[in-house]
Amino acid sequence: MPAVRDPYKALGVDRKASDDEIKKAYRKLARQYHPDANHGDKGAEERFKEVQEAYSILSDPKKRKEYDSGGGIFGGGGFDPGSFRTGGGGGFGGFGDILSDLFGGGGGRGGAAGPERGRDLETEVHISFDQAMEGAQIPVSVPLSAPCPTCHGTGAKPGTQPTICSRCQGRGVEAESQGLFSITQPCRQCGGTGTEIKDPCPTCDGSGRTRQVKRYRVNIPAGVREGSRVRLAGKGEAGPRGGATGDLYVVTHVTDSPIFRRKGDNLEVDVPITIPEAIRGATIEVPTLAGTKRIRVPSGTQHGTVQRLRNEGPPKLGGKGRGDIHYRLSIEVPSELSKEQAEIVDELATVIDGNPRERLLAGRK
Repeated sequence: MPAVRDPYKALGVDRKASDDEIKKAYRKLARQYHPDANHGDKGAEERFKEVQEAYSILSDPKKRKEYDSGGGIFGGGGFDPGSFRTGGGGGFGGFGDILSDLFGGGGGRGGAAGPERGRDLETEVHISFDQAMEGAQIPVSVPLSAPCPTCHGTGAKPGTQPTICSRCQGRGVEAESQGLFSITQPCRQCGGTGTEIKDPCPTCDGSGRTRQVKRYRVNIPAGVREGSRVRLAGKGEAGPRGGATGDLYVVTHVTDSPIFRRKGDNLEVDVPITIPEAIRGATIEVPTLAGTKRIRVPSGTQHGTVQRLRNEGPPKLGGKGRGDIHYRLSIEVPSELSKEQAEIVDELATVIDGNPRERLLAGRK
């Protein structure tokens, strides 16, 4: 194998780089040029080998010292592929450890991967608009896999215990050779748990779980909206053979209000006003979440004008105050007039003369 070029240049680090800086540079380049991420790319494969060789020098204090003193790139020894498999390189952790961190496989340092975590679950609840504004406690029933009541989640028949896996000897991982290096992966026999069940539980057949229906009362916080997700930690499915329990997510569906519309953190309300109220101004009563309040309509109010009541809207999740209520004023025009009303409107028309469209049409004449 040809000698590696300057290992510092190969990793892109300064000659005074610390151990952590060298490891960080190596991890970045190893991820970039790893064969699994560059199938069939010979250039990437050569660059990957160069990065490995450079790291084999700079990760070993003795080799690095010999290189820095001019004693030769490999200190008279040469690159040892075995160090890539077994973790040569003082103080840095071996290649197997680092690549295991980069590309999965877990257990590069010899520890079992441990039991698998249970699945997260999702269920839905339907609540009223008022419940969404005030908060509520809602019952839910969830079918799920829960720890077996007979073996308490171990998967082994009562009176027995799981034994150490005969294939991986309890490590939970096994190594597969890939040329110059090896990649660890979960043990095919025990699934990464490091244990075997030779006498399985008769109730759960060794899985450690049974199908059950769990009933909970979910605290829905005030301020939720359509599609909000409430998390119940540890209320999902149990992991196999005593693995950690997943979470339960409760999705809220909120019934529409006949009065209020949700707009982000705020509410909107359409409020009709009469023509005289718009012209002369008025004090009117409007709905709020807590009841009613009075607001002032200024004289000369235009159709579509919006008035706001601050901090009267829905609670913000996380206890960050409340939103506002926006009142959109719409001038209500009667579809029919009595004889008396028609006469009054005619009189008003003679007093308030002028053509409001004159400016609009001026450019067309």
